[in-house]
Amino acid sequence: MSILTASDILGTEPLELRPNYTEDDLQQIIRAVYRQVLGNQHLMEGDRLSSAEAQLRNGDITVRGFVRAVAQSSLYQSLFFHSASQYRFIELSFKHFLGRPPQSQEEVSEHVQIYNEGGYEAEINSYLDSDEYAQSFGENIVPYPRSIRSVVGLTNETFNRTFSLLRGPANNDSSNNNARLISSIAANLATPIKPIAVGNGANYDNTGKRFRIAFSSKQGAARINKFSCQERVISYDQMSKTVQSIHKSGGTILKITEVVS
Repeated sequence: MSILTASDILGTEPLELRPNYTEDDLQQIIRAVYRQVLGNQHLMEGDRLSSAEAQLRNGDITVRGFVRAVAQSSLYQSLFFHSASQYRFIELSFKHFLGRPPQSQEEVSEHVQIYNEGGYEAEINSYLDSDEYAQSFGENIVPYPRSIRSVVGLTNETFNRTFSLLRGPANNDSSNNNARLISSIAANLATPIKPIAVGNGANYDNTGKRFRIAFSSKQGAARINKFSCQERVISYDQMSKTVQSIHKSGGTILKITEVVS
């Protein structure tokens, strides 16, 4: 077994669509966007966004516009929104669009709120219209896992969490719909780098903390559009199972905070 290296992940330098590009250059950019935004998903010919590709070729949209088209597509929603938990969707959105994992529970909670108030489109646009995206990729650089290198403003822990999300070039992001980082982010614990063949990198020592999960839940079939806000105090060991249970019952996690004695 071997540890994934930065060169295994990036392979090449960041790709930019420059003026006077050739058709080969354009196709390389298009393939890179699909690979990054769709999480290394195998793409059938019929899945390609031919209209958006034509707009990019004609100069009607930039690479950022093409990324947005892929992210707003029914294909992206079917792979990462409808079939995954809310936390998994958010952590993958950070990976796909900003090239890094979430850094804190506050950051995750902020995106839960954006989705709850504005819906799917607003949540996607919150990444693509952010200052961070503009400063990192501009209009014509394909997003890439930038946090495997030293980046100003990102903690060293971001590096470890990025490796936990990537898990090697042979994997695709739709193969596991469970959130991988929720426990370490909520508990503010380190995420160890582990060999690719061993689990998902989520192995921690600190099990003594307790956490309060605030969530909304449906009140029953007779009042399907009515939601109630609830709280549950759990141990660290119960975190993953509790989160999965809430999501499976149709609930939405609003906030996770540590209980301080």
